[in-house]
Amino acid sequence: MDYINFSNEFPAIIQLAIDWSLNFLAAVITLIIGIWFSSKISIWIRDTLIKVDKLDPTLPPVAGSVIRYALLVVTVVAVLAQFGVNTTSIIAVLGAAGLAIGLALQGTLSNVAAGVMLLFLRPFKVGNWIEAANMSGTVREIGLFTTTIDTFDNVYISVPNSTIWSSTIINHSRYNTRRMDIDIGVSYNCDLDFVLNTLLKMAEDERVLNKPQPQGLVVQYGDSSITVRLRLYAKNNVYWELYWDLMKKTKSVLDDAKIEIPFPQRVVTLNQKK
Repeated sequence: MDYINFSNEFPAIIQLAIDWSLNFLAAVITLIIGIWFSSKISIWIRDTLIKVDKLDPTLPPVAGSVIRYALLVVTVVAVLAQFGVNTTSIIAVLGAAGLAIGLALQGTLSNVAAGVMLLFLRPFKVGNWIEAANMSGTVREIGLFTTTIDTFDNVYISVPNSTIWSSTIINHSRYNTRRMDIDIGVSYNCDLDFVLNTLLKMAEDERVLNKPQPQGLVVQYGDSSITVRLRLYAKNNVYWELYWDLMKKTKSVLDDAKIEIPFPQRVVTLNQKK
């Protein structure tokens, strides 16, 4: 009767079990450390970017999330390496998958790229009144894919970031002050100095800034009237309130000063044949 000799097999099995256990333990420790480290780095980056005044509030959490998931991918690859998996092929597969996804989502990724540029360069921020992509309104949110705008007639608009980035962006709220021009046509019979002084009296309002000083200007000599202009500067938060008040007030002020606002006129000359 033949007997199987296990004396030489047991040490190899035990050694294999020990190696596998050590690799498993190392993989678990690597995974735990990777998850902990990625979370801590993500929080640190987010908190650091929040302290930077020039950055948009949307950017810190986005940057933190991107760093966290990138570190988690590196952690998973390191864990698989502990079990003898060929990570080179995994990295190649991830690269090919990333390329395929990038080609499939090139429109979406262009919005992401535009969103990152908007967050870094900051041509506008949340709360600004902007004109872009044939739209005008107040910015509600700047996301990675779209920018949300509330129009002045209370309509919600979600615009792809690439559309905004490729268009001309006009930011009316970029600066704290804004110039205001009020034009009006007056009669050729008027004394221009008197007219300009009358307009300047309208600028005696606490909402009008003293620097730069208000100006009275002659703009154009038209067919029926002389166009004069009241130019002044005001804070953005009172701009439209002041503008509508002055527009309403202009006619009554000119009427009280006996300054004529002429209707369109045409002089007709008749030549009588003899």
